[in-house]
Amino acid sequence: MSLKDFIIPAIDIKEGKAVRLYKGEFDKVKVYDNDPVDVAKRFKDYGVKHIHVVDLDGALEGKPKNYKIVEKIIKYVDLPVEFGGGLRSFDAVKTMFEIGVDRVVIGSLAYENPDEFLKIVQEYKNKVIVGIDAKDGKVAIKGWIEKTDYTPLEFAKRYDDLDIFGFLYTDVNRDGAMVGPNIEGTKKLAENLKHYVIASGGVSCLEDIKKLYDLKDYGVYGVVVGKAIYEGKIDLGSI
Repeated sequence: MSLKDFIIPAIDIKEGKAVRLYKGEFDKVKVYDNDPVDVAKRFKDYGVKHIHVVDLDGALEGKPKNYKIVEKIIKYVDLPVEFGGGLRSFDAVKTMFEIGVDRVVIGSLAYENPDEFLKIVQEYKNKVIVGIDAKDGKVAIKGWIEKTDYTPLEFAKRYDDLDIFGFLYTDVNRDGAMVGPNIEGTKKLAENLKHYVIASGGVSCLEDIKKLYDLKDYGVYGVVVGKAIYEGKIDLGSI
């Protein structure tokens, strides 16, 4: 896998716009583009292989709210889309697959309703990514608002024997802050789990990505990058 293929650019959607939050705080939001579809088109022009889309309104409300925009991205951009945000029922997941998403990211449901989560995994084998959002060393759910008693590794171990694609590990305290990714936490998960780990949160420059890329032999599949691209710290066209 090339370095560019390792990068999964992120489009976070709030009220129909492409935004970024600061450390997962919904009152600290910056709008980068009024049309997420245009953002996706630019990513495709840069030659990326897949994109990561998050419905922030859905994460707060417990069901996808911006799926029409996601549908447009899939239709007009023709890139595999990894989608998360508000997927807290089998029906919500079914709807997203029906509009064409490639993989789904599920966090809160895996914690709150393991039976429903298992039903989804059985229906969509190797298409589900378990979202592990860590805040101060513990897994956070419901749009990063509620903290659980689980460490990321404890939580991941519950699902490592299932037919999932892998895990998305986000250090919420670093997300959107561009202070560098949690290399140690990512490596710990990857070397102790059977499935892939996708890193997220804190990437500030190309060097950060290279450090995570060096962990690919441990099972780190890729890294979700948002703000560093939007702020011009990483030029996808030059990689």
